[in-house]
Amino acid sequence: MPIRSRWQIEVPRISLPTYLFDSPTAPLPTTSALISTANPDNHFLSHAGYRLWSQRLALGLQRAGLAQGERVLLFSGNSVFFPVVILGIVMAGGIFTGANPSYVVRELAYQLKDSGAKFLICSEASLATGIEAAKAVGLSEDNVFAFDDGAATFEGRGKSRGNIRHWTTLLASDDDGRGFAWENQDTDDFLNRTIVLNYSSGTTGVPKGVMITHRNYVSNCVQGIHVFSLDLEYKAKIARSRQLCALPMYHAMGQVLFCFQGPVQRVPIFIMPKFDLIAMLEAAQNFRITDLLIVPPIIVAMAKHPATRKFDLSAVERVISAAAPLGREVCKEFEKLWKNGSVNVKQAWGLTELTLTGCTFHPATISTSNAVGELAPNCEVRIVSDEDGLHEVKHGERGEVWIRAPSVMKGYWRNTEATKETITKDGWLKTGDIGRFDETNHLYIVDRKKELIKVKGLQVAPAEIESLLLEHPAIADVAIIGVTVKGEEAPRAYAVLQQGSMATAKEIQDWAAERVSRFKRLTGGVRFVEAIPKNPSGKILRKVLRDQARAEGGDSEPRESKL
Repeated sequence: MPIRSRWQIEVPRISLPTYLFDSPTAPLPTTSALISTANPDNHFLSHAGYRLWSQRLALGLQRAGLAQGERVLLFSGNSVFFPVVILGIVMAGGIFTGANPSYVVRELAYQLKDSGAKFLICSEASLATGIEAAKAVGLSEDNVFAFDDGAATFEGRGKSRGNIRHWTTLLASDDDGRGFAWENQDTDDFLNRTIVLNYSSGTTGVPKGVMITHRNYVSNCVQGIHVFSLDLEYKAKIARSRQLCALPMYHAMGQVLFCFQGPVQRVPIFIMPKFDLIAMLEAAQNFRITDLLIVPPIIVAMAKHPATRKFDLSAVERVISAAAPLGREVCKEFEKLWKNGSVNVKQAWGLTELTLTGCTFHPATISTSNAVGELAPNCEVRIVSDEDGLHEVKHGERGEVWIRAPSVMKGYWRNTEATKETITKDGWLKTGDIGRFDETNHLYIVDRKKELIKVKGLQVAPAEIESLLLEHPAIADVAIIGVTVKGEEAPRAYAVLQQGSMATAKEIQDWAAERVSRFKRLTGGVRFVEAIPKNPSGKILRKVLRDQARAEGGDSEPRESKL
């Protein structure tokens, strides 16, 4: 039997802009909403300003020829105007898609071509890449616009670069913008319109555009806010809440939390251009950040890096980690940063295909396990043992997590086959995550289906071994993959050592062997690397490590490897 959330709540039948701003003319706060950490006194937008800049862009895009359903790609790091671009495109009736600012030409060209973007808004720092990618897919330079870090836009000095106009040339005037009204209907056809394409590899394969709708985003925000509101001190906490955006806004997690949900709650959002540990710690200290909404690599880095203890993080009240499994021992080490025990790490779970957040949360209780919480409102889950979902596992046993919720994506962009493989006819999303429920119906995500290692027919979950190895005092970060040793699959660790550590591969192998079953031992060896490859949401890029393993010789005896 599926497990259902104990909360069923109503989701308003309105567009995303209406959910955020009430209407094109409703009174909105003039207090700071979106704030640059680089220049907080001068570079910020109020809630009213957020709406007006979005209206100006929406009208300008329509005047530039953007038709309903056409796509605009933003290729940039974070800025105060990143949310404006998203909402401006949506208000205009278009579809936003954001690309990883570290992409090379080939990767950006793929997303430009796959999305069929009509316009490219490209950061000034990446214009060479943007222009070459646009040329590769036949996109005219007339349709490419330069995007700054926010400073030039605020100060009115944004300039065109040759044939590339500055993005502010798209903006309508203040007066015209105030008169712009976005479309808002309560019909299913309208609410299920695709408004954003967030690219994801799904359970496997090349990146695919995940179609997210008005209904998806509004549902996701309503789910999250409802769970937070269960805290008896919610009103007082939200009144003093200050959030730090250190996550990329082109990613679904950054969008939901910092472009939509935070502003709806009237929480000031301090925006970093990109993640940097020391800069994040400085911002948390200087701006008295109360809420850290982050991913496991940041938790690990903060727990392990000696510099963390030099900063005043006493304002922090809430820490939520999402995007990948995180061991409880690492959480406990992280929580020791606050001597009074005031901070408790709560894990959440979501996928790009689920609009990301809002799938599981911890209500206002202390988390003492590595569970990702119980089901958020309007969600139901099945744990199955077969591809067709005909066999549900017993309560407490592991299997693939299938979920049905109003935040489930519309489907994959122009990929009917992949959509059919991922969403069943009756609406169940096959997440590709392996999980289990405990006796209190809290969900544990133990690994990804495609990442499980089979050792003599027994399943080894990389996340379990990674969690264990992070307890080793010499290890700063680690990833586990399966490699072939004497014709059989075996777990191999790729580890980043703490600065100054002289630990050997054999020492780590022996240490792990004392703490796991025989089939989980690191018989594939230990390799030392400078960094674990990860995507911006914190997921380990195991394919990169598998390619490295093949380059190292493939089928071989376990042996120590050094940098």
